[in-house]
Amino acid sequence: MTSAFFTTAGDELVPAPHARSPWALDMLHGRLLGGLAARAVEDRYGDPEMQFARLTVDLFRNSPMLPVTVETALVRDGRRIRVADAVIRTEQGVIGRASAVLLRKGEQPGGERPVTPAWDETPPDGPPAEGPGWTPPFDLWRLSEWGDPGRRRVWTRENRPLVDDEEVSPFVRVALAADFASPLSGMTAGGLPFINADYTLTLARLPRGEVIGLDATGHLSADGVANGQCTVHDASGPIGYCVVTALANRIPPPPAAS
Repeated sequence: MTSAFFTTAGDELVPAPHARSPWALDMLHGRLLGGLAARAVEDRYGDPEMQFARLTVDLFRNSPMLPVTVETALVRDGRRIRVADAVIRTEQGVIGRASAVLLRKGEQPGGERPVTPAWDETPPDGPPAEGPGWTPPFDLWRLSEWGDPGRRRVWTRENRPLVDDEEVSPFVRVALAADFASPLSGMTAGGLPFINADYTLTLARLPRGEVIGLDATGHLSADGVANGQCTVHDASGPIGYCVVTALANRIPPPPAAS
């Protein structure tokens, strides 16, 4: 594991240079905001008897590489459902927010119902192959080409802490990976023409192990507005879904090497 994306300084989280977005050199990467929100909500409201069933992350404002704070609030705490919010700020104001739903675990009902099948991709057994262009600050195994008209699939793995030397929890790990549903579902051979405004991750269970798989199962777009969807996997099988909304954006040049 290499250096973390953020270090703690009082109530603030200070970004490292590798926390930048591929869209601009002085922009925080949106995927990290979802990870920070998941970390804060889990730390404050997580419960082993309850399952994080949904996380919606709104990325409505780009932020420079500034220290951030995360504030949480409990919206509802019932016997079977808990709802919590997180707001992410810099000195320039609110840059993102998230809403999490936790459901109490119980006995699994019987009966027949449609089941999402496990994909036929085996977990990676070696380091990712290096390629041209942007190198992500996490491990990425591409199982299909970006320009393929059919299904796009990847395995991902975090290779550094999110904050300080903290271990990345399963919930934070999948929240970080879920942001990649946008480029995976919307990428073309010429680059990424859409930038996501939000994503919603739903989970039947938390991931087991370090690798998260994303299988892009659909893309719709018209008049510069796009939706994308992915099935989320771990090494044992499918665990949930991710849906993103995005809008057309200029394809940026790759960032200069640091």
